[in-house]
Amino acid sequence: MNNPVSLGIDLGTSELKAILMDEQGRVLAHAGARLTVSRPHTGWSEQAPEDWWQACLKALDQLRIDQPDAYGRVGCIGLSGQMHGAVLLGQDDRVLYPAILWDDSRAMAQAEALGREFADITGSLPMAGLTAPKLLWLQEHEPAVFSAIDCVLSPKDYLRLRLSGERVSDVSDGAGTLWLDVANREWFEPMLQATGLRLAQMPRLVEGGAASACLNAAAAGRLGLAEGLVIAGGGGDNPVAAVGIGAVNAGDAFITLGTSAAIVAITDHSAGNPASAVHSFCHALPGRWYTMGAMLAGASCLRWVTRLTGSVDEQALLDRVQAELPIRQGVPVSNPLFLPYLAGERTPHNDPLLRGGFMNLGHDCTPAMLGYAVMEGVGFGLLDALSAVQSAGASVGACALVGGGARSEYWAQLLANILGREIYTLHGSELGACIGAAKLGFVGSGRGGALLQAGMPVKARFFPDGAQAGVLQARYRKFQGLLGAAKALHD
Repeated sequence: MNNPVSLGIDLGTSELKAILMDEQGRVLAHAGARLTVSRPHTGWSEQAPEDWWQACLKALDQLRIDQPDAYGRVGCIGLSGQMHGAVLLGQDDRVLYPAILWDDSRAMAQAEALGREFADITGSLPMAGLTAPKLLWLQEHEPAVFSAIDCVLSPKDYLRLRLSGERVSDVSDGAGTLWLDVANREWFEPMLQATGLRLAQMPRLVEGGAASACLNAAAAGRLGLAEGLVIAGGGGDNPVAAVGIGAVNAGDAFITLGTSAAIVAITDHSAGNPASAVHSFCHALPGRWYTMGAMLAGASCLRWVTRLTGSVDEQALLDRVQAELPIRQGVPVSNPLFLPYLAGERTPHNDPLLRGGFMNLGHDCTPAMLGYAVMEGVGFGLLDALSAVQSAGASVGACALVGGGARSEYWAQLLANILGREIYTLHGSELGACIGAAKLGFVGSGRGGALLQAGMPVKARFFPDGAQAGVLQARYRKFQGLLGAAKALHD
């Protein structure tokens, strides 16, 4: 095929995105379809896999309309998606139960029951948000559903199933289940047995850039694509976003600031610190891993305080923050502090019941002061995560900043000041996971290997402002001192 195009699909929590990308790495078109989350009980978070498929059809139909020539040249497909979700299939591939998502906390007791015995092998402590404890919860609370399970898939692998009819996953998504021997990149049977499962109930594993399956006749007919197109293994959203921005070598690091937040450091070996809730996961490329400190709430905290203050939108609140508290001027020591634990916390506290809050409020507090406190609080949470990642032996230097929060230069500079590191933003990073998926699609079809080393053009660089260090360090110590009170509220 002349001038082939790769179709990259990223299944997020709030939106499915898809792009068409050529072999030179140019994004020719992109489209998206919004998704909603069901929360039927406190701490529950679910989606219907059928909604993912319908969102995929909607986004691809839009690409077909917008760029018919490029769409007609699609020669391969790559997949990325939210991690840690549990899609439960019966023998006929029928979905047995709503998909339980990454931020669902119903399985806290089951995570604790699994203990720490295998944490060094699986790369993480058992946590309610990971996949394995969710299956223990189902075994206890939905035994009829559990007994009917023939296969457990991660979210993006359900899209692969609908596209190809094949039950396949990749090692990076597998690492997020807690059922993988992360160092050896294969299913770990003792942990499967601990959750009442068998190896036969797991999908076949491939590397992210391997050919995993082919587009079947039914999906090809519906989508207007050629039957037999190679679908690459793909991977979880963070490792595939790393491929998208070019973070593929040991020593590369980046910060994601989306609904959740994380610090990710690429390594050439498995390097976690389960005791500090630091994850060691497989990268989407062979022979590479990544160490991650994860926060359960990131830029979503800014969306929350925007609603709380009645601001028109997030940018309007950011404009007020910049006007009232200019970033070069620094913040008064008396400004409110914010704990960013709106959804609990993972690194380093591993406490899904932890909740956020403001401290040091007064009659003189303004929306701008609250907006600043929220951005600073997320930054302090990332500083906690950074310290934990470094405790695992990972090296973290300058960091790319990706995700919706990267649109704010104010926040980027504040993070540079808090973390004491250069932070840089990238052109096109909001499509990083889609671009990474498209790159892996090319690799899976035997093309585009040079794209893996290609990064994205730098948009702006932000360096630590030494004049702010003293005040921020003092505020960080106060932030840390509030943790005990926050824990006491749910103990």
